[in-house]
Amino acid sequence: MNVAGRGRISVLLVDDHAVVREGYRRLLEREDSLTVVGEAATAADAMRCDAELKPDVVVLDIALPGVSGIEILRRIIARRPGARVLMFSMYQDGIYASRALDAGAGGYLSKASAPDLLVDAVRSVAAGRRYLSPDVERALSRQSAAANHLADSLSTRELEVLRMLTQGFSVEQIGERLGLSPKTAANHQSSIKQKLGASSALQLMLIAQQFGLISNK
Repeated sequence: MNVAGRGRISVLLVDDHAVVREGYRRLLEREDSLTVVGEAATAADAMRCDAELKPDVVVLDIALPGVSGIEILRRIIARRPGARVLMFSMYQDGIYASRALDAGAGGYLSKASAPDLLVDAVRSVAAGRRYLSPDVERALSRQSAAANHLADSLSTRELEVLRMLTQGFSVEQIGERLGLSPKTAANHQSSIKQKLGASSALQLMLIAQQFGLISNK
């Protein structure tokens, strides 16, 4: 492990937006103790780069096309048990953070956080300390047992689809954004309704808000 004092902390960035990755790289490499050794935009690239580079920290977005970031996290941890992964996501909901931590993430940082917190988070995770951004920590503290129980019935991908449905996206738009076929997105919608006992989009929204499965942000 290239912790401070014994070399630079190596970082792999996983995000499907090239412009976003470039911003992260510039931010992290302002620090002499950090170096970005690789970038990946897909699940396959992430797994290949992690295997080849064995970075000290993987900075991993949850919302990737095709395969959820949390599934990639599980695969990385299964293949490389010592891997240290920081989830970096636009989702501030406690449900996502608890799902990521349960899957083996060393930390969870929301993209709404101040830029310098990314540097702090990478250093903490590299040193083996759990890191949560303040907004995510607050969300976790507010999360009810009922919400946890209900969320356990949904997969991570279903949680993403639920969030987008309650934001007004159509099944076609959801499929396009998540890299899914319209049929697969529609199947997720049907499964969510069945699991939550909802017969309409309005009922889905009410259930999701009532149990804190989604935020109003």
